[in-house]
Amino acid sequence: MSQFLMHRRQLLATAAAAGVSMFDLPSLSAAEDPYKGLPIGIQSYSLRGFNLLEAIRHIEGMGLHYVEFYPNHVPKEIDAEGLSNLQDLLKKAKIKIAAHGVWSFNNNHEFNKSIFAFAKRLGIKCLTANPTPDSFESLDKLVAEYKIRIAIHNHGPDALYDKIDSVVDAVKDHHPLIGACVDTGHFIRSKEDPVEAVMKLNKRVFALHIKDEAKMEKVSHNTIIGEGHLDVVGIFKALKKVKFPADGSISLEYEANPENPIDDIKQCIEVAKDAIAKVY
Repeated sequence: MSQFLMHRRQLLATAAAAGVSMFDLPSLSAAEDPYKGLPIGIQSYSLRGFNLLEAIRHIEGMGLHYVEFYPNHVPKEIDAEGLSNLQDLLKKAKIKIAAHGVWSFNNNHEFNKSIFAFAKRLGIKCLTANPTPDSFESLDKLVAEYKIRIAIHNHGPDALYDKIDSVVDAVKDHHPLIGACVDTGHFIRSKEDPVEAVMKLNKRVFALHIKDEAKMEKVSHNTIIGEGHLDVVGIFKALKKVKFPADGSISLEYEANPENPIDDIKQCIEVAKDAIAKVY
């Protein structure tokens, strides 16, 4: 069991001490929504230096309403009590789980199925993934059975999915619910254009990890989006052109400074808002 998963009573006591009213955020009209209906959230790996409750409080404090949890925050082994408590906290914070991952699928169908069953319990429509080539026969069956999307997450240079064409080749001829999670930072490190990735993968783009890199090289580091090599406005123009699904997952991800990333993430959020305002 993850060190970040607290017992229900611990979470409730901590939440009560913090004041439940902190979760009562006003609803925004469509005109007031700075994200124009896009499911902009965060990959909780960005907040890996915090426990689950702290991460949720930070996400709420940043005004985000979507999250892709990574397994250390919400593990597959979460029990019914823990899941009920998690759902209560997210409801109060007005946060929806848009995706979960990144998962390493293989040719073990029962293992793969256990992850889909977990996703069904969470009530989510997307699993970000790093599947082995021999896993697709299993995945084709599971996406059809569970109606849950698989979004292949590209990694950096020399990874299994490091180029745009490696993802395009992986998803072609497979079930329409097998697609891509475009990680903009990793494509940049692989000397690939993330905007081109969105356009080439088109309707197969189910998720994104939006981050920027200082260098178009294997060894680099994250920057505030727009300060490195990412065309932030271009990404949102591409998402508009391919009609990115409203029930997809767009996660800001910031891997630098894990002990204190909040101010940097807030700057990324403002850049994203400005870019969206120019496009939508």
